[in-house]
Amino acid sequence: MFLSQRQLFKVVGAGAVSAFLAFPLKVLGENLSPEITSTATTATPQMNIFQAVVLGFVQGLTEFLPISSTAHLKVVPVALGWGDPGVAFTAIIQLGSIAAVLWYFWGDLTQVTTGTLRAIRESDYQSQDFRMALGIALGTLPIVFFGLLIKKFIPDFDNSPMRSTATIASVSIVMALLMGLAEKIGQRKRDFEALGTKDGVGMGLAQALALIPGVSRSGSTLTAGMFMGLERATAARFSFLLGIPAITLAGLVELVGLLQEGLGDAGIAPLIVGVISSAIFSYGAIAWMLDYLKKQGLWIFVWYRLIFGVVILAAIAAGFLSNS
Repeated sequence: MFLSQRQLFKVVGAGAVSAFLAFPLKVLGENLSPEITSTATTATPQMNIFQAVVLGFVQGLTEFLPISSTAHLKVVPVALGWGDPGVAFTAIIQLGSIAAVLWYFWGDLTQVTTGTLRAIRESDYQSQDFRMALGIALGTLPIVFFGLLIKKFIPDFDNSPMRSTATIASVSIVMALLMGLAEKIGQRKRDFEALGTKDGVGMGLAQALALIPGVSRSGSTLTAGMFMGLERATAARFSFLLGIPAITLAGLVELVGLLQEGLGDAGIAPLIVGVISSAIFSYGAIAWMLDYLKKQGLWIFVWYRLIFGVVILAAIAAGFLSNS
């Protein structure tokens, strides 16, 4: 079976718990910030501390799981009646995720950095550390290139159809199918020591797909890594390292832009709380994911993404959720 009865129970149970919790969370959020309406389609008029903690939790939990943090940060607050927090807030609280991944992988990053400098000094360009650093550098270029293109030619990307709820749901379903295919046919023979520059380029191209909300940066890179024959845990570990420059650049660019334009209604306190919350839950998600993939496959995430996408499309069709 693709999914054991126990795993299926967990997926369905998680969905039931989420639905059960949605109402009290919505009521509490509205009581703390009564001016927010459930039909809001733009950035939340006045975010409060409670909402920032919840969104930090959502960001931290979903950034490093292959289920799309962007999708959940768009859908969850809208479903709770808080409105879309906006791309700027979403990108800034990602700084909490980058702090967590730097903290978790500090030893690896130190080794790669010192090893690369030593390899350059000794002209040892076949060094594992040098190839790793080069792979991360080259793998970052696609998402930077296409990200700049979007900013140049789609200045109102925040409100474009690409960020609509229906698009997110549809993309989630497509990615679930690709992830399932990778799990089914991936060879999973190469470990961390076998990583090379071509892996960085291949996974970097896949990472660029995450510019489309709902794809999931970790999901696309993890799927690509498995298609290229990497072990699950190896693909995930390299995916996290590869994401450091991309997540950092996205967060810093949005932070600079927000500081130049002013914080507006976002508020500095909710931003700080959101970043801290994101950092805490991101660290936990990284540790759990790496341990999980040493023993288990991706089917639980495949089924989760399928259910997530289908439920959203059904909710839109039934009029329970706006396609904003």
